[in-house]
Amino acid sequence: MPDAVRTVDLLIDGKWVPARSGQRTTKIRNLDGQPLSEVAAAGRTDAAAAVEAAAAAKQTWGTWPPGQRREVLQRAAGLLTDRGEEIVGTMSREMGGALGWCHFNLQLAVGMLAEAAAQTYGIVGDVIPSDVPGMTALGVRQPVGVVIGLAPWNAPLILGMRAVALPLAYGNTVVLKASEETPATQVAIAAALHDAGMPPGAINVITNAPADAADVVDELITHPQTRCVNFTGSTAVGRIIGEKAGRHLKRTVLELGGKAPMLVLADADIPAAVRAAAFGAFMNQGQICMSTERIVVDRAVADEFLDQLVAHTERLTMGDPLDPANQLGPLVNPRAVDHVASLVADAQLNGAEVLTGGQVDGLFHQPTVLRGVTPRMRVYSEESFGPVAAVIEVDGVDEAVHVANDTDLGLASAVFSRDVAGAMQVARRIEAGICHINGSTVHDEPQMPFGGVKASGWGRFGARAALAEFTDLRWITISPSQRQYPI
Repeated sequence: MPDAVRTVDLLIDGKWVPARSGQRTTKIRNLDGQPLSEVAAAGRTDAAAAVEAAAAAKQTWGTWPPGQRREVLQRAAGLLTDRGEEIVGTMSREMGGALGWCHFNLQLAVGMLAEAAAQTYGIVGDVIPSDVPGMTALGVRQPVGVVIGLAPWNAPLILGMRAVALPLAYGNTVVLKASEETPATQVAIAAALHDAGMPPGAINVITNAPADAADVVDELITHPQTRCVNFTGSTAVGRIIGEKAGRHLKRTVLELGGKAPMLVLADADIPAAVRAAAFGAFMNQGQICMSTERIVVDRAVADEFLDQLVAHTERLTMGDPLDPANQLGPLVNPRAVDHVASLVADAQLNGAEVLTGGQVDGLFHQPTVLRGVTPRMRVYSEESFGPVAAVIEVDGVDEAVHVANDTDLGLASAVFSRDVAGAMQVARRIEAGICHINGSTVHDEPQMPFGGVKASGWGRFGARAALAEFTDLRWITISPSQRQYPI
């Protein structure tokens, strides 16, 4: 394993190697400019070599029995746990996450590996009745082959692991392209799998300079041996990935942007809703695809809700993410700060009221509560990906549902009401892949079907739901020896 802090190399065909060009890029800590690592800057030839190594490894990993694959994944989970403190520190420095968020990433990533180990026995098929006398017809699932995982920076352990764990469990081989913001964190995932005993080429990892990302991704998608691409990131980039993959007839699993609504109905438990709203809007500085981007509150309880939300928000601690006392850290880079600040300024210009927060200090943007958000404001429709709780007041359930659905995005959502049966009916009306009743929009578990609708993507990650995404369903028949034909 390379030094995860100072030198980050590529993993191709079971070997840690520099880029063939010899090029490296320096990863810095955005908070203070401190150099963190010298990272191999892969190009097209490196990406092609990784895909070809993965294709060759289908003859080893792809043929291993499920129990053998399970043992490797279980060992990898143990190695990730053993190396956890170092990995957590690396993640915090690379992307600015508070230690609590980084530890949660580690915990869930280990859980994903454990779930993947269990799913090695989940590749089940069907015996299908045939009209041909004596014929046995089977629906058989087999690995698709080489899977490309494109993982983002905001939850680098969770989303990096999600990109590889279940594809590997089902017998596929994988090339993981790490984010330019979190290369060492995501290389640590591949290192744990490699050191756990995966055969050469079964897991590969590519890092690159930001300027080379488009070329590297193009090579990974268009390579003739690539069979499936899974991508988590923005809707804008997801459209490009989907279009490119479609032209080359490669299947995709896309988990894209979110504009999650949280509906607080008139009969909601207000303290519970406030806790969920603050967590959903501000955890990891709002840099989560499931973040609570719109809080849709019945006007009858808006004052009570907002008073408590402001008080809760003002108790949150923000500062150096490596200090365990801080709950919130910086945004990932200056572009993110500028984007969030511009949304808040635009909302104020168009009549919204900043009840708390709104100030910026370097990469730190204070958690902000906006009241009076309307459709004429950018923050109503644009994903902020920042610590902004945009509150929209409505009259009744029907208007709340209308606002919840008034977006092209549809990933996560939530409904708060003491009438659970009524809330269930509301949940069915919300156009989102996920809905939590009396819980935050931010919630994930390894075994759950995770994904969105509309412009939030297609396909599902998670346990049995992923079986359809990362295996091919084949029809195989066994005919009787005396089968008769008409000619």
